[in-house]
Amino acid sequence: MSQDLDDLIRRNDPDRWLSSRFVGDPALRADVIAIYAYDHELARAPRVASNSLLGEIRLTWWREMLDEAYEGRPVRHHPTAKALADVITRRRLPRAPLEAMIDGRYRELDATPMSDADALEWARDTAGRAAEIAAMILAPEADAGPARAAGTAWALARRAADTPDLAKVSAKALAGARLAVRGLPAPAFPAAAHAALVGHRRGPFRDRMRAIWAVARGRI
Repeated sequence: MSQDLDDLIRRNDPDRWLSSRFVGDPALRADVIAIYAYDHELARAPRVASNSLLGEIRLTWWREMLDEAYEGRPVRHHPTAKALADVITRRRLPRAPLEAMIDGRYRELDATPMSDADALEWARDTAGRAAEIAAMILAPEADAGPARAAGTAWALARRAADTPDLAKVSAKALAGARLAVRGLPAPAFPAAAHAALVGHRRGPFRDRMRAIWAVARGRI
């Protein structure tokens, strides 16, 4: 595993970093971390750009990186890009969900408040897709849909914390995810485990215990 990427996710994405600790195989864990690092880079594009055009340029950079990876060309010199390209080749990942993660970030370049439908679509195509791909890596033969539902619920809950108007759609998504993940096989469950942290009092010890309990039961 690239220790740099692992450290990046530990600092910036502690929920998903914690869930990745339950992947026993170091190679699989490294590949899942690469997906979260990719999502982290896409999420930064709208945040660090001073205007929407610059945000679009940053997102286009990542779309071009996917072109390089899927066409078998050398990818640009960036640690996350290189790690992602390796995972794409090694795990034979489909392009569609990775590209959907780019498309989902365009909504953040629009200052118009998100409706419930907007927020649900945004959450599904960002963290939802990341969880889906993580599940594909961990259990290639399993249905990754339940992991997508869990990732969607996690992203919506985080957004609803700052936008109370989204509380109802967030709660509905979480209830649906709790039912859906019962169909996840145990090897894929770490792709969804971070959703177990939603709606509870937080703290390092509490988070660890809740994640352990979720993985042990296969429930969020």
